[in-house]
Amino acid sequence: MSGWTGADLAAVDTAEIRVASRRSNGTLRRSRIVWVVRHDNAVYVRSVNGPDAAWYRGVQARHQGVVSASGMQRDVSFVEVDHTPGNALDDTLDATYRAKYGRSSDAVERITSTEARRTTLRLDPA
Repeated sequence: MSGWTGADLAAVDTAEIRVASRRSNGTLRRSRIVWVVRHDNAVYVRSVNGPDAAWYRGVQARHQGVVSASGMQRDVSFVEVDHTPGNALDDTLDATYRAKYGRSSDAVERITSTEARRTTLRLDPA
């Protein structure tokens, strides 16, 4: 069981998503809009700006934070996923990003790039 409710998953599918990672002292960093998709009942996020993006670097310190969308707010753990080249999950998530955000924008090309794939994290409700 994923821990996400049907309403949570609906928000992920349709709303603007924000994440805020926790600092080592437990306080939240400023929230950032991120590109989130789901596959089955799991929720995934990637950094459109790659591993140098401020929010992604912040996640690396503690792997905990908060996700919010359309009135939904959940504490989450950021879980590293397999970044092996040729990983079937990456191909699936690429297709999901294209379906959700459009096929022909520069931003979609960046979020499905090799560099962005390396930043894929699963969001697990804490």
